[in-house]
Amino acid sequence: MRKKLIVATPSEKSAALCEEKGFSAYTIPAYAFDRFEKLKVALAAGVSSGRLLKGQRVLCITGQHDGRDPDTCMLVKIGEHSEEHAVLGMLHAGTGISSQVLEAVLNLALSVGFEGFEGTPVGTIFVVGDSTVVMEKSKQLTLNPFQGYSEDERNILNPKVRDAIKNFCILDGAFIIREDGVVLAAGRYLKVPEGLELDLPLGLGTRHAAAMAITKMSKSIAFVISKTTGSVRIYKGGELAAELRQTHRRS
Repeated sequence: MRKKLIVATPSEKSAALCEEKGFSAYTIPAYAFDRFEKLKVALAAGVSSGRLLKGQRVLCITGQHDGRDPDTCMLVKIGEHSEEHAVLGMLHAGTGISSQVLEAVLNLALSVGFEGFEGTPVGTIFVVGDSTVVMEKSKQLTLNPFQGYSEDERNILNPKVRDAIKNFCILDGAFIIREDGVVLAAGRYLKVPEGLELDLPLGLGTRHAAAMAITKMSKSIAFVISKTTGSVRIYKGGELAAELRQTHRRS
């Protein structure tokens, strides 16, 4: 039974305790999503870490974010439901991007959407993968805060780097992240060529157009955090692949 039970928790201490007791466990961001959004992120993280596989049936048990007892139970087949399939399929898209990197970027994007910068909402773009092409099709808007540091000192898998990125989210432009998690630049302007056809949903602005365009011109994946709502939209292949909406934001 312990081999089949997987715990997804925002507490690193709780995850470590579960592992000590023989359960499989991993952490997810401590944001205040509703139950369904929380399950989507937990499932995405489970697939990206290899704990869950497409086609498996998973019984999910969750509750409110205030620590009360679980009150919701849902049976999910991985890859069967359209919304889950969009997120999980994107994470396992065969782009050569490390699953750990994708998980780290997704969690960071959700965290930025919820927290903002010192309580103030911010919007930004994380572009992951096919970095040579992405750098060629973008230009630096301001000084690159990651220039001059070693690769270990600017890898998104490093918690200190993720904390630094949260501070740099106030900069205009996009973050460019290599397939292995090394942050190449912040403050990059993503060029949208004239005449490039984009099927941009009504109501989305230039940040989303830039993300859609760069993923159409490269094999990258773009995570866009909305300044207005804190929602995270994920683009791949020039299309909107998934959307994770916030129900609460830190104030």
